[in-house]
Amino acid sequence: MSPIFVLSFHLSLLLCFTLQQCFFTSATGGSWKLLQKNVGVSAMHLQLLHNDRVIMFDRTDYGPSTLPLPNGKCRNDQNDLTLKVDCTAHSFEYNVATNTFRPLTVQTDVWCSSGAVMADGRLIQTGGSNDGELKVRIFSPCKGKCDWVEVSNGLAAPRWYATNHILPDGRQIIIGGRDQFNYEFYPKNPFPDLFDLPFLSETNEPVAENNLYPFVYLNTDGNLFVFANNRAILLDYVNNKVVKKYPTIPGAEARTYPSTGSSVLLPLRNIQAPVVEAEVLICGGGAKGCFVQSMKDNFLPALDTCARIKINDPNPQWVMEKMPRRRVMGDMILLPDKSVLIINGAASGSAGWEQGRDPVLNPVIYRPDNTIGSRFVVQNPTTIPRMYHSTAGLLGDGRVLVAGSNPHAYYNFTEVLYPTELRLESFSPDYLNAKFNNIRPTIAAPVSQGVLHYGQHQKVRFSCTGAVVQNKVEVILVAPSFATHSFSQNQRLLVLGNNKTTKLANNSYDVEVTMPPSRVLAPSGYYLMYVTHQGIPSQAIWIHLK
Repeated sequence: MSPIFVLSFHLSLLLCFTLQQCFFTSATGGSWKLLQKNVGVSAMHLQLLHNDRVIMFDRTDYGPSTLPLPNGKCRNDQNDLTLKVDCTAHSFEYNVATNTFRPLTVQTDVWCSSGAVMADGRLIQTGGSNDGELKVRIFSPCKGKCDWVEVSNGLAAPRWYATNHILPDGRQIIIGGRDQFNYEFYPKNPFPDLFDLPFLSETNEPVAENNLYPFVYLNTDGNLFVFANNRAILLDYVNNKVVKKYPTIPGAEARTYPSTGSSVLLPLRNIQAPVVEAEVLICGGGAKGCFVQSMKDNFLPALDTCARIKINDPNPQWVMEKMPRRRVMGDMILLPDKSVLIINGAASGSAGWEQGRDPVLNPVIYRPDNTIGSRFVVQNPTTIPRMYHSTAGLLGDGRVLVAGSNPHAYYNFTEVLYPTELRLESFSPDYLNAKFNNIRPTIAAPVSQGVLHYGQHQKVRFSCTGAVVQNKVEVILVAPSFATHSFSQNQRLLVLGNNKTTKLANNSYDVEVTMPPSRVLAPSGYYLMYVTHQGIPSQAIWIHLK
């Protein structure tokens, strides 16, 4: 080993600990599997339902997809700007258990739309472009051949690039969208049905906008954290009042579309406490001016920083960290081991047609409980670039489904840098490695799809072939999210913890937990429930929280 290398290594360590911005850079962990070579539809939007089917769709004005509609069925839409009679699908249902898919029919344009799952398990999908901008579409999970049902004029205002979130009262709030500096509710309010939100016009930039698909989270005090461009507010949506303004992110770079970073509300813990801490993490995005510059074929390096803020602190401040990879258009997924997966995207440019470059093939695991400087772990790479219009979502078995990528106005497979992507793959974090099978829990009770109630004391029975460290057992709830444009809307993870673990016979155990105390912490609906042991998750069951 040369003296120059040794000196360089020690200087790097000194710089790392001085700035508290160290990270692991060697690829390690995780594995990839190609699930389908061609699903026929590029998955711009993705939602897991409680029957373990995943609904994916793109837009209707791409022209034909490669997935035909069944029995010669066609969509006849004289308002379509590209193809008025289309006999191909622009949505499909993926069956996780059988690794099969079937075409679905959408009648109007769902391009760059939004959505969330209601308390009864129905996917409510809102807006889009052209003739779809006022539409509400409903998909009800079933075992048969269910399909989309469309509702005309279901919205009060056109919604394109908006964000949805489930509220404690069971409604959805729909915030923003192009040229919409307001919010509304589904189902509609009788009157008024539109509420001005000046914050969205204040964060709107000429040409670039940079305030679309805002990051929205239900705070533990019942208000909504709304982030757009480079700053955030706490919104009392009941009284249409801003109750807190947060500082601008250091550096003041935009993080929302099209300078597209991603964000999560970090796992909610100690949920029985009088005050539950809530912390937001935002990572990546485009450099200042990236959108306009990319239209001139100047692809600026993406941001390499993350920002964290405790949104209930009396004097909240952003804490900055450095990522091991620059990333724009990345997706962030909460994992059942309480880490965050950062996946997909590019190292330069902006969101938009042909406006990203340098695919980032390596995911990164972010461990929020580690000390700053030791939170990032680079994972093994995929071979498939996932650029603009990519998606990713957590599955009940702990894998992450990865789909989509189409930076073109139409389906384009030749003579382009990044062809339209129709392959479906999964990423398995290292916790799914077979070497952990002896400490991996298997849930025996309650039964999947069972109903649990707020504040209920519940025993969760599980088995484990190896020795169990009882204080390393936890129960986790995860709300399945609507993923599009690098943001998973309505994503939420709650740590129920472990009141007591009791050993039974035959490698069985009961872990006692208390369900969330209120709909503010966990809106009513279907959740994935995992048991984790030493950070290794079980296969999830579905519970219906009421």
